[in-house]
Amino acid sequence: MPDNAPQDHAPAAKLPFQITICGIEELSCHAEGKVSHVLSILDPDHVEPEAFGAYGEHAKLELRFKDEIEDFPGADAPQLQHVEQVLTFGRDILRDPEALRHLLVHCHMGISRSTAAMTLLLAEAQPATSARDVLHQVLGIRERAWPNLRMLTLGEELLGRPGQFSSAVGEIYRYQLDRRPQLRNFFMDIGRAREVVLAENWT
Repeated sequence: MPDNAPQDHAPAAKLPFQITICGIEELSCHAEGKVSHVLSILDPDHVEPEAFGAYGEHAKLELRFKDEIEDFPGADAPQLQHVEQVLTFGRDILRDPEALRHLLVHCHMGISRSTAAMTLLLAEAQPATSARDVLHQVLGIRERAWPNLRMLTLGEELLGRPGQFSSAVGEIYRYQLDRRPQLRNFFMDIGRAREVVLAENWT
């Protein structure tokens, strides 16, 4: 956990699998990391990254949707079936021996779609862990985390935890805005005002 991250979080717990979160440009750095499972999230029209050719044998789920939080015609926003596939993939990982679980999740930048997916995967694997503590786990793995709100909202319903993650994530957004205030205008400009509002209303 970064030194200036939100305080009063639970002590680090043993995670259910080894985790890597990254963006496309970082994929080649993990070719020797003995990754067993890959969750690849790409824009619909993006070519498949060549870096996976250097990876060893691994199970892979590739999903294609844009990093949007509002669903409108042409948005290609994450849909319920995408999140269902993420959670099914997570259950498959947990069936493997613990020593063989190294999950790499990536999107384009390793900031939003990937960290939302990882939040839901960790929540599924740790049903007794609070939403806040799961989000802190993700922040500890990927300091730039800004989880996609739509994915969290869809996922928390599937997990039977409505409202938990979509409210707790406001603390993460607030942490990121405190570090980099310029992000406020960036997210407002790309149609993600609801996330900014959650950050600004966090107390």
